Amino acid sequence: MASNILSAQQLSDYHRDGYIVVKNFCSAQEIERLYSTALNDHAMRKNALDLNDQNGKKTRLSLWFTPGNDVFGYLTRCEKMINPVGQLLDGDAPVCHFHSKLMQKEPKVGGAWEWHQDYGYWYKNQFMFPNQLMSVMVALTKANKENGCLQVIKGSHKLGRVNHGFTGEQVGADMTMVNNALQTMELVYCEIEPGDALFFHSNLLHRSEANLSDKPRWSIISCYSLQSNLAYNETSTSWKTPVDVVPNKAILEWDAGSLSNNDFLAKENDPALKKTGWEK
Repeated sequence: MASNILSAQQLSDYHRDGYIVVKNFCSAQEIERLYSTALNDHAMRKNALDLNDQNGKKTRLSLWFTPGNDVFGYLTRCEKMINPVGQLLDGDAPVCHFHSKLMQKEPKVGGAWEWHQDYGYWYKNQFMFPNQLMSVMVALTKANKENGCLQVIKGSHKLGRVNHGFTGEQVGADMTMVNNALQTMELVYCEIEPGDALFFHSNLLHRSEANLSDKPRWSIISCYSLQSNLAYNETSTSWKTPVDVVPNKAILEWDAGSLSNNDFLAKENDPALKKTGWEK
C-alpha cells in the first residue's frame, strides 16, 4: 500500500458495505518472510489448534493476544496497519490489538466455517461497541472459490448483532436471518492474492467453504478495538493496551524473534474455546 491512510472513497465503501479490500497491502518480499515464518516457526506449529467443521474436516489456527517483536507482531503493529484501522474505527481513543490468528486451511482437508459475525461471539466478552471492533485479514497464499476463500454478505453489518448458537465446534449465526440477508443483499466471494488485505466490520456476516483444492489457503487475521471500547468479560489485557506502533520497514528490516514468547491460546486450557468462535 503506497500510503498509510485510506481515501475518502475507501472509507465510504467500508461504512456502506462493511468491508474493503486493499490490494498489495504487503509486498511480495514481506509475504515471503511472513509465510516462511508461519511454516517454520516451532512455536506456531506447537500452538496450532484443530477445529472441526460439521463434516469432520479440520482447520488449524494459532491464536495469540499480545503482539511481540516477531515478524507477525511487526505486521500487526506497523503504521500501514494501525493508521487505516484508526480511520475505520473512527474514534479519538488509541487503537488496541485484541488478538491475531494464523489460519491454516490445508489442501483437501481444510474445513469450512459457518455463517457468523465476529461480534456474535465477542458480545460474550461484553465489548460495549461493535462499531469499535474490526478485523484485518492478510492473505499469505491465494484465496479463491476453489480453496475456500472468505464469503461476505455485503452491507450485512447494518443488521446489527444476529443471534448465534452452536454448530459442532463452531458458533454460527441464526440461519433464518442469514437466509433473509442472502435474499436481500449481495453475496460476495472475496478472492484475493497474497499480500492483499481485507478490512471488515465486526458485524459483517461471513463464512468460508472447505478447501477441496490442491493448494493451501493461509492467512493472518488481526482483530482491533479502541481503548474506549470496554470489555467487561475479557480476561486478556491486550484489548485495552494501546498498540506500540512500529515503522513499516520493521517487517523486512528489523531482527525478528521467535513467537515462543507470545501468549498463545491453548485449547486444553480454555474449555470455553468452543463457545468463542475463533474461526474464519
